[in-house]
Amino acid sequence: MIGVVIPVHNEEDYLRACLASIQVAALHPALAMEEVRVMVVLDACSDSSGSIAKALGMDSIEIAARNVGLARAAGALQLLEAGARWLAFTDADSMVSHAWLAAQLALEADAVCGTVAVDDWIQHGAQAEILRHRFDASYLDQDQHRHIHGANFGVSAAAYRQAGGFSGLECGEDVAMVQALIACGARISWSAAPRVTTSSRLRSRMRGGFGDTLRGLILDEVAVATEKIV
Repeated sequence: MIGVVIPVHNEEDYLRACLASIQVAALHPALAMEEVRVMVVLDACSDSSGSIAKALGMDSIEIAARNVGLARAAGALQLLEAGARWLAFTDADSMVSHAWLAAQLALEADAVCGTVAVDDWIQHGAQAEILRHRFDASYLDQDQHRHIHGANFGVSAAAYRQAGGFSGLECGEDVAMVQALIACGARISWSAAPRVTTSSRLRSRMRGGFGDTLRGLILDEVAVATEKIV
């Protein structure tokens, strides 16, 4: 069985599209009808995220940690106990490609770190083009990259257990997980083949997330503009 973990904190605006994309990925012919079980981890949600997951027939658990590391770990534990051989992780404001799971497994690695693309920059108005340019200039969306995203990560059950699983970090839990895998000698594929598209929102659910990365790009641009004026 293949498990997919999604940590969620009040993601009613994005969750439906995320889960729908995973439903499509689960039907990829390369998976040969292997069961794909999705675990939505509702972390202190006060919106309709739980209802959305239930309406789409997804398994879910509730925690009250406000901690993405603990949420990923809780979901992984449920799936491992159910017999998962592979764990894939994404975020609720992201959509995976049809071949996402198939591409992760085809790499035959202990773990897979994938890249992300941004869905659109329109919400940033006048800053959209600047932000897109800064992102494209600083991001390597190709094989042998060294980006680490919880939104596009996969690991075998054996490697996950050997590395000790996700720690209870409020941010950077994905980086810590990969560092633990490297320390264990796990074979990691740094691939752009598994595709994930994520939102460009700046209001991160957690500090240190992708939204903060984008906010940092804006601040860098402001700093450069200020230096030119001075």
